[in-house]
Amino acid sequence: MSLVLLIGGLVVLVAGAEALVRGASALALSLGVSPLVVGLTIVAFGTSSPELAVSVQAATTGTVDLALGNVVGSNIFNVLFILGVSALIVPLVVDRQIVRQEVPVMIGAALLLVGLALDSAIERVEGVICVVLLAAYVALLYIQSRRANAAERDALAPPGAETVPQRAGSHWAVQWLLVIGGLVLLVLGARTFVAAATDVARAFGVSELIIGLTIVAAGTSMPEVATSVMAAIRGERDIAVGNVVGSNTFNILGVLGITALVAPAALPVAPSLANFDLPVMTVVAIACLPIFFTGHSIARWEGGVFLAYYAAYVTYLVLNAQSHDALDEYSFAMRWIVLPLTLLTLLVIATREWRARRAASS
Repeated sequence: MSLVLLIGGLVVLVAGAEALVRGASALALSLGVSPLVVGLTIVAFGTSSPELAVSVQAATTGTVDLALGNVVGSNIFNVLFILGVSALIVPLVVDRQIVRQEVPVMIGAALLLVGLALDSAIERVEGVICVVLLAAYVALLYIQSRRANAAERDALAPPGAETVPQRAGSHWAVQWLLVIGGLVLLVLGARTFVAAATDVARAFGVSELIIGLTIVAAGTSMPEVATSVMAAIRGERDIAVGNVVGSNTFNILGVLGITALVAPAALPVAPSLANFDLPVMTVVAIACLPIFFTGHSIARWEGGVFLAYYAAYVTYLVLNAQSHDALDEYSFAMRWIVLPLTLLTLLVIATREWRARRAASS
């Protein structure tokens, strides 16, 4: 029965996120903001709303490990799995703004979370800081997009012509109905999903943290999967990449910030999360910068590497949860062979790209 409720809750979550994204995207586009900003904000925040609903519900019902594991696991899943699958379908072109501004913001949010977790707890005041930073980030994106669009309209307008401000479409009531209906479905789906996931974790003897890092993280990221894959197929590559980067930033500043605000007490950070999963999330975020920087694209082979790393990460979680005999050898190979080779490869690729650009500019 718990498995049925788990699947049912996930279906409701996805349906709610779909309705929310459709309505919110239409409203945002009617305001005249760019597709990249829509992907970084409305689409990213809308597809991350299942993470918000699940984490808030988990924190208020006492399953705090599930709440934090959901955020960290979703960020790892978003980059390694979603970008990996999307790049395998079609190589992704990365907008220069994402490289120069959005990825550094995502890395900064990851480092902020690591810093907040140093005292093994996320306090309510720290949640306030995260929410304020998110509001400032959204305001910056909106102002930048409006200025860019205004400059473009002025450049294209005939001399002496007056620019007419864009107005919301006639179906704004339907758009708002989709937004509100999506939020209601998300709340209902989150309650069912968290309860079922907790029951499944206890029945199989798996910790709530592992369930949050894997099943719940992947399940609540299904809207991101559908959005990025469909955007890649349709050629909306700004939305495909912006959705992932924006979702990761929102997960930390928005989901975790709001969860810390509504939780009855400070959110304790499990030692295993602080010692392993948070560093993995941070390294994954940092690794995006040189990969995005080289040619401003994500090639198919890079997508394959992302997927391989996600498989390696999940394998480690499973071995660790079972205290498997092969855990020590696997950890040694990942820590001292695979990771150093990956970092060396990224360094070589970034150095070649830097030299090529210097040669071209001279």
